[in-house]
Amino acid sequence: MTFRSTILITGGAGFIGSHVVRFFVNKYPDYRIVNLDALTYAGNLENLRDIENKANYVFVRADISVEKEVFDVFEKHKPDGIIHLAAESHVDRSISNPTEFIYTNIIGTVNLLNAARMLWKDQPGGKRFYHISTDEVYGSLGDTGIFTETTPYDPKSPYSASKASSDHLVRAYHHTFGLPVVISNCSNNYGPNQFPEKLLPLFIHNIRQNKPLPVYGKGENVRDWLYVVDHARAIDLIYHRGKDGETYNIGGNNEWKNIDLIRLLCKLMNEKLRRHPGTSEKLITYVKDRAGHDLRYAIDSSKLQNELGWSPSVTFEEGLSLTIDWYLANQNWLDHVTSGDYQKYYENQYLKR
Repeated sequence: MTFRSTILITGGAGFIGSHVVRFFVNKYPDYRIVNLDALTYAGNLENLRDIENKANYVFVRADISVEKEVFDVFEKHKPDGIIHLAAESHVDRSISNPTEFIYTNIIGTVNLLNAARMLWKDQPGGKRFYHISTDEVYGSLGDTGIFTETTPYDPKSPYSASKASSDHLVRAYHHTFGLPVVISNCSNNYGPNQFPEKLLPLFIHNIRQNKPLPVYGKGENVRDWLYVVDHARAIDLIYHRGKDGETYNIGGNNEWKNIDLIRLLCKLMNEKLRRHPGTSEKLITYVKDRAGHDLRYAIDSSKLQNELGWSPSVTFEEGLSLTIDWYLANQNWLDHVTSGDYQKYYENQYLKR
């Protein structure tokens, strides 16, 4: 079968990446989608069981921080486009092990940039390097204000500093070498298939198991929440219609204080589990605040909405209800993740054929 284009998606077995891979595989049967993932702790091929046998889907296990592995993938598959999602992304882990974030988020990005530059040096037309970043590179807001594409960078954690560095490098390769790049910075994603170290899947799991809900400080920190399927839709638009060298912010227009979000989650869980009102709220436990915890993030996505016509498809309440329903209906997935059994899937599916 001849494909019109080959797109390499890095980190495609992770939370956001798996939704992007599925979206592109299903929407563009004439594209060959190559999913590159190292299958570290958060990479889960069970996220993609529904599309793993599609004719236009290929999985490659490789580590972007290893230059030879990256160049081998580029040499074999010769992608026309890269959608770069692979990253270490959990702030708490970056505080306990910053070096890991340097290797993956900075060196890994440079390896991809170098490979793309070498592959495309003679035929740069029709190519695109799309780098996915985060709103955390902008630092922390007070009670007012909003992040725009021109907000100065002010990262406060090893995670956000490593992502800020990768953003700068992508822009440098555009300005120095003419590499065709776009960047997007998104707010907190939520939805199905998220690794349960993150707030929503962790708390859904803990409520179901009647375990404590650990809330940093007083729960006053504010985040903007973006439904992961809406993020995939935005990535599709930016990849195909964004302008070279431009940055686009992607936000859900859903600012919530952590404690208010948790109380809403408890209320919905009580209803869905048929528990008495107030039952899940009793599990809330306040713990010592995270070191360097940013107070508030809020993102202005008007550029994306005005130039490319994107807008969120669900409210936070709708998206949260859909998310809870998915986790409650997919307890086997959650059990596999929390037990570590999901890491056996690659061996069973790809090495025993």
